[in-house]
Amino acid sequence: MLVTACPGQGAQKAGFLTSWLELPGFATSFDSLAEASGIDLRIHGTTSDDATITDTSIAQPLLVAAAIASYTEIFGDELSTDAVAGHSVGELGAAAIAGILSPAQAMTLVQARGAAMAAAAAAAPSGMAAVVGGDPDDVLAAITDAGLEPANVNGGGQTVAAGAKDRIDAFADNPPERARVIPLKVAGAFHTSFMAPASEAVAATAGTLAPQDPTVTILTNADGTAVASGPRYLDLLVSQVTNPVRWDLCQQTLVDSGVTGILELVPGGTLTGLAKRAMKGVEVFPVKSADDIDAAREFVRAHAGA
Repeated sequence: MLVTACPGQGAQKAGFLTSWLELPGFATSFDSLAEASGIDLRIHGTTSDDATITDTSIAQPLLVAAAIASYTEIFGDELSTDAVAGHSVGELGAAAIAGILSPAQAMTLVQARGAAMAAAAAAAPSGMAAVVGGDPDDVLAAITDAGLEPANVNGGGQTVAAGAKDRIDAFADNPPERARVIPLKVAGAFHTSFMAPASEAVAATAGTLAPQDPTVTILTNADGTAVASGPRYLDLLVSQVTNPVRWDLCQQTLVDSGVTGILELVPGGTLTGLAKRAMKGVEVFPVKSADDIDAAREFVRAHAGA
């Protein structure tokens, strides 16, 4: 059984699409997605520096376009996946792959999401920090006691705390027992109450779309379950702006379903890294450069439908 995973914000790296945009098919797909977003994503995937593509309003459309275009390039019309899941903004790429949204609709929504979340982040100083190690229950309690919120529960001994910048700094200086706190280079406290101002704008754009029921099993970050209704999944995409990403529950659902392989789309590495720690025995394939295409296709053939 194969699951295709779409990475979230923070996975992007300067120049990560350079090799891909040398492929005519990928370039055509990607440029169409960029046009739908109204952003010059080609330059951001090739020559923009890391500081530029850290901007939420750029990073989110860039990652969704990369996931959709790389899926199209790898799978074409012949190959298929058994399930799809995205981490945070990766859920929008997953929605397009599953047929809930058209690629253009996904780009319209992610452009609105990225802009709205960037504006919300700029409204007050906030941030995020990864908590690695420690007892999971103790870590969650410590996050709450510090006046913060658990933005991502990623499994494999990793939780991300988020909230006011001064509280993140204090938390880093006083980590939970047997845990490390690593401040992250992000613009704000995503997936928390700090993003409430963004919800209205995302909901307004979502309301203009016409979602279809998925043609591929798709999991939600809300609780890790499969969602069979397109309109329901779209509602969850809106609510996830202010709610935590439960990637740990997505991984548990996949393990329980008997998944044998995880293919992480461009830029691969983050989610397959988590899977190595939390999904023992499951094979992983992080897709990074265009040189990985042939091997990725073989990986798909080995696991899809198994």
